[in-house]
Amino acid sequence: MSAEMAKAYSPAECEKHWYPQWEDRGYFYSDSDSDKEPYTIVIPPPNVTGVLHLGHVLNNTLQDILCRFERMRGKNVCWVPGTDHAGIATQSKVEQVLKKEENLTRYDLGREKFLERVWDWKDQYGGTIIRQLRTLGCSCDWRRERFTLDEGLSEAVLDVFVHLYEKGYIYRGKKIINWCPKSRTALSDEEVIYKNVNGHFWYINYPLADGSGHVTVATTRPETMLGDTAVAVNPLDERFKGLIGKKLILPIVGREIPIIADDYVKSDFGTGAVKITPAHDPNDYQIGERHDLPVINLMHEDATMNGNAGKYEGLDRYACRKALVADLEGDGFLVKIEDYAHEVGYSERGDVPVEPRISQQWFVKMEELAAPALAAVADGSIKFHPPHWVNTYNHWLNNIRDWCISRQLWWGHRIPAWYATKDNGEEVTLVRKTRPKGVEGIPDDAWEQESDVLDTWFSSWLWPFSVFDWPEENKDLDYYYSTDTLVTGPDIIFFWVARMIMSGIEFMDDIPFKNVYFTSIIRDDIGRKLSKSLGNSPDPLNVIDEYGADALRYTMIYLAPVGTDIRYSNEKCQIGRNFANKLWNAARFRQMQGPLADKWENLDDVKLSSLRPDDQWILHRVNESLRTVTKDLNDFDFHSYAVDLYEFVWNEFCDWYVESAKAAFYSDDEQAKQLSLRIFDFVFSRVLRMMHPVMPFITEEIYHKLGYVADVDSIMVTDWPAALDLNIPAETIQLVVEKFELIRRGRNLRGSYNIATAQKIPFTIKPTNTSFASLLLQDPKSVRMLLNASELHVDMDYTPADTVPSGATQHGIIYMPLDGIIDIDAELSRLNKQKDEVERHLSGIDKKLSNENFVNRAKAEVVSRERERRLEFAEKLEQLNSLISSLQGA
Repeated sequence: MSAEMAKAYSPAECEKHWYPQWEDRGYFYSDSDSDKEPYTIVIPPPNVTGVLHLGHVLNNTLQDILCRFERMRGKNVCWVPGTDHAGIATQSKVEQVLKKEENLTRYDLGREKFLERVWDWKDQYGGTIIRQLRTLGCSCDWRRERFTLDEGLSEAVLDVFVHLYEKGYIYRGKKIINWCPKSRTALSDEEVIYKNVNGHFWYINYPLADGSGHVTVATTRPETMLGDTAVAVNPLDERFKGLIGKKLILPIVGREIPIIADDYVKSDFGTGAVKITPAHDPNDYQIGERHDLPVINLMHEDATMNGNAGKYEGLDRYACRKALVADLEGDGFLVKIEDYAHEVGYSERGDVPVEPRISQQWFVKMEELAAPALAAVADGSIKFHPPHWVNTYNHWLNNIRDWCISRQLWWGHRIPAWYATKDNGEEVTLVRKTRPKGVEGIPDDAWEQESDVLDTWFSSWLWPFSVFDWPEENKDLDYYYSTDTLVTGPDIIFFWVARMIMSGIEFMDDIPFKNVYFTSIIRDDIGRKLSKSLGNSPDPLNVIDEYGADALRYTMIYLAPVGTDIRYSNEKCQIGRNFANKLWNAARFRQMQGPLADKWENLDDVKLSSLRPDDQWILHRVNESLRTVTKDLNDFDFHSYAVDLYEFVWNEFCDWYVESAKAAFYSDDEQAKQLSLRIFDFVFSRVLRMMHPVMPFITEEIYHKLGYVADVDSIMVTDWPAALDLNIPAETIQLVVEKFELIRRGRNLRGSYNIATAQKIPFTIKPTNTSFASLLLQDPKSVRMLLNASELHVDMDYTPADTVPSGATQHGIIYMPLDGIIDIDAELSRLNKQKDEVERHLSGIDKKLSNENFVNRAKAEVVSRERERRLEFAEKLEQLNSLISSLQGA
């Protein structure tokens, strides 16, 4: 054994010591030149701009649990780390720094110089989250760390673009898309998040051109009316049948626009007449295409009004709204304004309302790619955990739209499209990985590359195979692909999960992973999602400083039942810290008993029937717990894994077995002592191995402190324990459980009469059968120690002379004589005072519940709570009467 263990566990010292040891010894590394079965996970690459948050903690703890578990099961584990270049986020960050520190924009620098600045920033700050993952204990193969703008991954992106273009899946076209005015780039539908906004409905009269009246429209965006090219009504709406085909005068602008009929319009919404602005609403755009309406764009890229807005040119869209509404009111067109709560699309990165915009962009046709991805989940080739996410996945893929993949940014993979104009004016577009050469009629230096870059997800969807240097054929790719498990958040099931499945099947002709585990959403104690703006998102590094990495890891898993949200607070990390301390104390107790027992690693030569019953019981229980937690991990039921560990380690091993073992350890029978030490070491070493995946630091420390491994070895490279074929009689197990229950009753008796736990008092047990009597008499010392009894009598014929406090189970009765133990008169006085107080409470509740006004008028939950309180007090009164009765007869 190592040096004496400290009285208190110090997570910081332990974590600081062991992580470099693991890494230096190469325990995380994986080589494809192996005969072992591979187990592969690719990390969901965090943004290179990112810092560790609790979502990362949960996600990466789950991945690390799987990797450590499978590593111990003998598999060649490869956990590939890396970061995402995060186009919008990274470019925005560097632009902010430039503006703040140098008062420059990217346009002042130009593309090439700006990109140099971004790379410099990435090199200086981009490794933050990778360092933080080490603090958490992640056992990634850091030699394999990748970045989505690595040379090899960039080559894969270009290959895929060219392949899909040549296949006819990628095209360039002019469509209405989501536009972020802050980042000045297109967004995919999945990059738009919807927020409930308290807005308004503005009701506006549009005069008929013939002067015969007006049509009233209602809109949430009056500023866009400047680009209206029609007003639409439902063809079946009787109110408007005579107006279809007539002309209206667009207020303020004075331009004539037609009244058209379209089935899209809902007669019962608003006024039943809808203003149509094809350039600024996707539904209006589709109506405009059906009716061949003009398209009038009103805004610049930054959402300020352009020349088509007339006198409002140059105003921000919301300043334009304010000015326009004032003019509408002044000219008599504004009828009324109503409050209206509705959902508004926001840019996920820019956090500003998106602006629908007609724009020339690059798209991927998704329908044909989606079909095999749907089938892979439907036929069970890929399993989702929990399975209800299959419905969400299917719904999206069955309603999939073409993917807008171009972004008006500089940081990212530049689209490999090249443009040139021949002498005759013909415009030519070629898609090539490099600048075209030798094209007839076009000088080599005349080609201009597309300025747009690809959506960040266009590189991320290739991640499971691009990290292994696809498209180059190599041993790593053959050995590690397809990967085994993906752990990710359900919020990117569309962005990433579905697209990876599509790309894996398209380019590797195989699924990218076999299992997908979707993590829980983390909320605070009152149910709000964690966010910096709410101030309820703690820094995990501060939590680790206070509680330790193991405590944080364990707590996150313990709080995360499959498919439900996590209610988190830092204080809840006491769960993990207390568990670590409990384990530490058990280890200290063992170290104080002396060196390791001989042959502790196995029990091949032990006759199990010769062991103490409690030793037989703990062997059975560690065996059953091993089966249970192994199944938990195989089933991706991480919460049950944490809870099952807690129930066994804390409640059974520490609270019962360790206390029982003291009787053997303090025995004068050296042979019996050594045998019990051997059982303890055998069981405790297995406990540590079962706990290692979730609490790697403390289990490693204890494994070494107790001498279960030599200094050069690690618990990481030990085998996951196998369940043994034990032939321990079921009756023995049941009787030990019964014994513990009877001891619990004895402890409760002690508590009922306020007798201190440390005070030794006599007990008598009356077994109801010879089997139980025999078991108790095999090891009376442990019973006496667990009860802290001054004397213990086991007597099947015992009959108390007076009324004696007792507790009963199926197999026995435990008695606690009070003579000389307590002052009976003083105790009776105390109990009678409690009884009076309980009776007063009951009387008050009964008055309430007998009052019909209270029962009929109070809230149902209030009445229900009063009824629950009555039951609680009635039960307490019954207990007090029983205690008083027993003392009066003593």
